[in-house]
Formats: sequence, structure tokens, C-alpha cells
Amino acid sequence: MMNRLSPSILAADFSRLGEQIREADEAGAEYIHIDVMDGMFVPSISFGMPVISSIRKVTKKVFDVHLMVEDPGRYIDDFAACGADLITVHAEACTHLHRVVSQIREKGLKVGVALNPATSLNVLDHILEDVDMILIMTVNPGFGGQAFIGSTLEKIRRLKKIIEERQLCVDIQVDGGINEKTLPVVLEAGANVIVAGSAVFKGNVSENVKLLKDIMTEAENKRKEA
Repeated sequence: MMNRLSPSILAADFSRLGEQIREADEAGAEYIHIDVMDGMFVPSISFGMPVISSIRKVTKKVFDVHLMVEDPGRYIDDFAACGADLITVHAEACTHLHRVVSQIREKGLKVGVALNPATSLNVLDHILEDVDMILIMTVNPGFGGQAFIGSTLEKIRRLKKIIEERQLCVDIQVDGGINEKTLPVVLEAGANVIVAGSAVFKGNVSENVKLLKDIMTEAENKRKEA
């Protein structure tokens, strides 16, 4: 699976949001990660449909929309209409997870399912064949800038093994506490879609993207040689 970088705009300077998205795009980021928080599933409140619609014209990169909201099935049509390419929902927020996954698929979009750090991989037993990506949260969701939870590495490894045993083509995304120090270890564990917020948007965006992409390219080359 190809490595891809998905900068999280939650960490961007909102007064320069369009400009910073362009910088990340031009520096080589494949996705743009958009955290949608409702103040109920997680404590914080963030972006909604109008913001996503307004930044859609800034870039053609994949809009990787992460719904940290209760009962996300209510909003799938709206997020599809405002420009999402990939919608990830939390297993913990869905009473009928398969139904929500099907809703996203029916819109012609890619589908992701997210798991909080304490959520077992067992919830994926009957859904893994139906999704494009699993997001392993490496912090508890709701706030940017948190420290990486090291115990999630074993979870990534076990998920990678399950995907390989089932011979599936499913990306593993990680989100939370990712920087130049934690990036190599999550890549080694099996993650290939990397969400980074502060590590991209704090400082020089282009230089930060290049640094992370170089680490990802090195890991990919090592994997091919193995």
C-alpha cells in the first residue's frame, strides 16, 4: 500500500487557511484531513459543511473528512454534497455501522471506520471487507496537540496482520501525536495513511511536509527492499 500524508487543518492558522492548504498541496500532501467535531461525541466543536464547501475550490486533493460526531448517518448526504471524497465515521458513534458504511458507499465515496484507542479490533470482524480504510486513533479524539499513545502500535500491527491474512486492500490511517519521531514507528507497525497536524502547520508548511514525506519515502523504499 502506498504511503500518503493527510495534513490535519485543525492545526492550521485559520486566518490563512486557504493559503496553508495550498502550501501543503504544492509540497506534496496527497490528502487534506478535515476533523468535524460536534461537541457531543467529543468535547470540541470544529468545522461544518460551509467551511468545507469554501475550501473545496482551493485544492483538488482528496478531502479526507473525519466525522467525530454522534449518529453520523444523519450527515452523509450533506458532507458528500460539500466536497468530501473520503468519509470516516467512528464505530463507537454508529448504532448500525454497516448501514452508515453503505450510505457512504452509495454516494460514490471512499469509506473509513475509526476506532478510539480503547476500542477493540473485534468490532471490525463483520465490516472490514466493506471499507477502504481503518483509522486507528493514536490519541483520544477531541483535541489537537496530544501526546502519542504508545500502546496503539500493537493495535496497528495486529490490524495489519488481519488485513494481510484476509488478503484485503485496506489502508491503515493513524491520527494523533504524529511527528518526525513517532512517524517511523507507526510506519514500521503498518500504517500507510498519516494524519499530522502540528507537525505540518506549526512553522514552515512546505518544509514540514517535505520532512515527513522524506521519512515516508524512506520507509516505503525499505519495505520494497525487504
